[in-house]
Amino acid sequence: MDLAAVIVIVVVALAFDFTNGFHDAANAIATSVSTRALTPRVALAMAAVMNLIGAHLGTEVAKTVGSGIIDTPTGTGGLLVVFSALIGAIAWNLITWRLGLPTSSSHALIGGLIGAALGASSGVQWDGVLEKVVIPMLVSPLIGFVVAYLLMVVILWTFRRAQPAATNRRFKISQTVSAAAMGLGHGLQDAQKTMGVIVLALVTVGYQDGFQVPEWVVFSVALAMAAGTYAGGWRIIRTLGRRIVHLDPPRGFASEATASAILYTTAFVWKAPISTTQTITSAILGAGATRRFSAVRWGVARNIVVAWVLTLPGAALVAAAVYAVAHYVFRI
Repeated sequence: MDLAAVIVIVVVALAFDFTNGFHDAANAIATSVSTRALTPRVALAMAAVMNLIGAHLGTEVAKTVGSGIIDTPTGTGGLLVVFSALIGAIAWNLITWRLGLPTSSSHALIGGLIGAALGASSGVQWDGVLEKVVIPMLVSPLIGFVVAYLLMVVILWTFRRAQPAATNRRFKISQTVSAAAMGLGHGLQDAQKTMGVIVLALVTVGYQDGFQVPEWVVFSVALAMAAGTYAGGWRIIRTLGRRIVHLDPPRGFASEATASAILYTTAFVWKAPISTTQTITSAILGAGATRRFSAVRWGVARNIVVAWVLTLPGAALVAAAVYAVAHYVFRI
């Protein structure tokens, strides 16, 4: 029974990872596609490959998600908590994808874990949620905005006497590198969160003791995310790349370079499950604001921020409802 339930959890987790890939594909390629530095299919293929590589670069964030958000549940009832969390996160991803809103798959998953745990009257590690989720959620967009703004100011000053056409050509080439760095950072951050949930399921039923991530988990999660990324999430790509602000190649490069640097720092130094979506979106806003503040469509930005705020409680409510229904049906 436990083995069959674990297999179901793994399949659902990989389905979530696939939705994460197409939902968050915009993170890696929206700017490079909108500036025409890369064609859409080339950008998606590159992002998929870099996601695959990035997923193999570390597991510290996975351990945080697996052991630092909720108390480890036990037995079949614990697997129901994990299952409900994944369904809540998938549902939120599909809803926001349909609306074209670049929300955080990471926060949807964490919200799902919290909601399912509360629904099961299981423990939530609120200190861990505050330190590893809420504080980074508030700080990283501010850092992304400010750093991208300052980097773009430096670029404008450095190339102030250069011909605009020549500058754009140079930064289109540079965007190939910065977009690849974003894809790598997305794989490093977001794939680990699904790894953490699968490992949590394995620990729940006693198939392993610690929160070390087996290689088969790393590879399967990386492959599912790469496939989802290549499938593409065009609604969100249009929102990030065109509806917020008009980007040229220098601003696209500044956005991607800033966001990828923040992703690496939080993964390797703080071991925090930061949102790639919030990081790149705030960086786009910061770089775009150097054109002039009125160039940014702040109404669109406001809707995105509202969706960010609603993600944790929204996914939590869906997961809690799924747990209540499943608990009643299966009597677990």
